[in-house]
Amino acid sequence: MECNEHLNLQAKRKMALRYGENPHQEAALYLDQSIDRPCVARAGQLQGKELSYNNIADADAAFECVAEFEGPAVVIVKHMNPCGVALGKDPVDACKKALACDPVSAFGGIVAVNRALDSTLAEELVKLFLEVVIAPSIDDDTRAILKKKTNLRILITGGMPDRAAEEITVRSVAGGFLVQSRDNKVFDGELATVTKRTPTAEELEDMQFAFTVCKHVKSNAIVYAKDNSTLGIGAGQMSRIYSAKIAAIKATDAHLSLESSVLASDAFMPFPDVVEEAHKAGVTAIIQPGGSKNDQASIDVADTYQMAMVFTGIRHFRH
Repeated sequence: MECNEHLNLQAKRKMALRYGENPHQEAALYLDQSIDRPCVARAGQLQGKELSYNNIADADAAFECVAEFEGPAVVIVKHMNPCGVALGKDPVDACKKALACDPVSAFGGIVAVNRALDSTLAEELVKLFLEVVIAPSIDDDTRAILKKKTNLRILITGGMPDRAAEEITVRSVAGGFLVQSRDNKVFDGELATVTKRTPTAEELEDMQFAFTVCKHVKSNAIVYAKDNSTLGIGAGQMSRIYSAKIAAIKATDAHLSLESSVLASDAFMPFPDVVEEAHKAGVTAIIQPGGSKNDQASIDVADTYQMAMVFTGIRHFRH
């Protein structure tokens, strides 16, 4: 991406919205005329109440996260953060595993799936109170089932986006705009094992899954995972250790064991306290970007507990 002297944005209003993040704010959805990709902004709404500003933002967060995965995946989002993510043998299996991570937060949430919405999944979804369901496609039988939930918004995108496509993102600040290239990769090169113990094949698979989820969690982000399912997610904390503590509490409240799980961090660990917290929780392997001047302290603690740790060399701050 070239940061030219002048920024020209070509956008057309798709719809006026009832209000913005709050009722006293005016809002509208505009389409970027330079981009043609499967996405929430261009999705067709099949049923349900009018989309709100927050619905659109949350659905976008859910759909962009679920698009990261090749296998059948379901992402549940609440307030711009995933509260449950899972891969499964089919979408129903993935949905049940994602819901188990944090059923409390899933209430009134957004569900995104990277497969066609089918009748089996629809029967599960109508049992829940959800705001939006988004998927690439749907058949007539499934539409009939979902019509039982007249207020449920169903969005169909027509496909899944190219995760590696180069695009720009624009964010307003007072008096101007912040522009950057989209974070269109999860890993950049080989993972580097930095501890005495190397991860098992199962740990490595779970670490790659957890780090992918981390990319879509507000910083500071911590994700506990096992068997390609999130067990606890800590998001948006000012201190990384508190994200780790909150994620562990969420797992406990959901009656999920963190024994033999993995932990992913969106950025490096300047102190070994997160490793200590992970060990107490039962974690056996950690994935993080590395790059702190104090990396060795975390590595040493991991070695003390015979944990495996890998560095990705790439971070995923999300503000």
